Amino acid sequence: MAAEQQKFDHDYVVIGSGFGGSVSALRLSEKGYRVLVLEKGKRLTEKDFPKRNWNLRKWLWLPTFRFFGFFRITLFRHLTVLSGVGVGGGSLVYANALQVPPKEFFRSGSWAGLADWEQELGGHYTTALAMLGAVPNPRLETGDRALEKLAGELGTADKFGPTTVAVFFGEPDVTVADPYFGGKGPGRAGCNFCGGCMVGCRYNAKNTLDKNYLYLAERTGARVQPGSEAVAVAPLGKDDGSEGYTVRWRASTALLKRTGSSTCRGVVFAGGVLGTVKLLTAMKRTSLPRISDRVGRDVRTNSESLMGVMTFDRDRKFSDGVAIGSILQTDEHSFLEPVRYPSGSGFWRLFMAPQVHGRNVLTRIAKLALDLITHPVANLRVYFVRNWAEKTQILLFMRTISSTLRLSDGWFRLRSQKDQGEAPTAFIPEAKVLAERYAKAVNGKPMVLLSETLLGIPTTAHILGGAVMGRDREEGVIDVENRVFGYRNLFVCDGSMISANPGVNPSLTIAAITERAMSRVSPKGI
Repeated sequence: MAAEQQKFDHDYVVIGSGFGGSVSALRLSEKGYRVLVLEKGKRLTEKDFPKRNWNLRKWLWLPTFRFFGFFRITLFRHLTVLSGVGVGGGSLVYANALQVPPKEFFRSGSWAGLADWEQELGGHYTTALAMLGAVPNPRLETGDRALEKLAGELGTADKFGPTTVAVFFGEPDVTVADPYFGGKGPGRAGCNFCGGCMVGCRYNAKNTLDKNYLYLAERTGARVQPGSEAVAVAPLGKDDGSEGYTVRWRASTALLKRTGSSTCRGVVFAGGVLGTVKLLTAMKRTSLPRISDRVGRDVRTNSESLMGVMTFDRDRKFSDGVAIGSILQTDEHSFLEPVRYPSGSGFWRLFMAPQVHGRNVLTRIAKLALDLITHPVANLRVYFVRNWAEKTQILLFMRTISSTLRLSDGWFRLRSQKDQGEAPTAFIPEAKVLAERYAKAVNGKPMVLLSETLLGIPTTAHILGGAVMGRDREEGVIDVENRVFGYRNLFVCDGSMISANPGVNPSLTIAAITERAMSRVSPKGI
């Protein structure tokens, strides 16, 4: 064992600290491995989060402008991707919702038939829910009650309920000793229902990964290195990686672009779809040529639609509560959730436009112009309302029906291409009808992002796939245990491994599948 310690700088390097990376770091550390976690973003605390999303320097990740926040917007030809950056990954910016997908998810996609996934993952979902401190949201607010009313009108009242969320609901703003891990975790404060989950919880109530999995991993010996972007992975000795790897990184937040490297016996790719697929695609052309030709294929968006409904009622306020407090299953494969930002966070109003559908851009422009002309007062009120977040309820529509893209190398970055079936679309008829009915219930007007109206490009906070499971490298990039085909001790554990559309927020599923993958890694020395 002493020789093994000297051979490698670390036993495992985990690239990324989101749900897959944090779970991997803890479970590998608990098994006696020396773990290094590389994270492109910064380590942020409550004082680093903005009060409102107008504070772009604290909110956005735009390194070119020296903006080192935790929220990243990435534009592609076929979609716009919203994602998280920082120690804790997407947990810093996500809406806390932890839902188990419907049965259809476990029986479709490239992983169908490889295992009885519903049975296999049952216990791991339970573990992840406990680790993340997930409980039902105890308080429904204005937007949730409106969704409940809509459920009744649709005849689906039994399909409405509170979300399960990763939030500590102790006494608001009162700090107590660790309530989750027998005193081994950090102290926590009760949620005050400010609606600020997605601009960073400034009150220590949100159960982000740096307060559970990653926190415990560091206590167990894992080392987290922020501001470090992995740029290359190469085998040591044999081409299959059986003699270990070298991982190279570069500084991502420092003025001086320093570089570094570490040797290790194994690597876990956990940088999210945009990080993992980018790195695997680049390495396939250089140091990891055995990677399946399927890399970058089967990229999904959870087939979702993001819409905003602004109310004209003075007494309605949508900004109080947790980010997503309720969920409605609208049919056998579709879900609708009300999403909120905290009071004063009106950044998105700059990009909103009336909701119109049409087969081509000229039709949509004509419909947009007609809406602006026929409803001038309503449109002006949308753009000039004093507090956009208080008066606007964002609706997130998701479904398990798949449409996929391919991400491949471009000149300077990944580019999107159509893959199988129709490309993801911004124009989902069911979503439009639901938004209109919800708007009627709250005396409001439905809006969407201008990029959807003009360009037909959908926006997703749940990009998935690109390194999916398969029976062999002809069908997928990884096997049933998350190991990259053709290599030893090389794993993918993040959203890029998701092999079908979950139809609900995917963070819990990423954690559960990673729990399963890490449970199959033998303890050190065995």
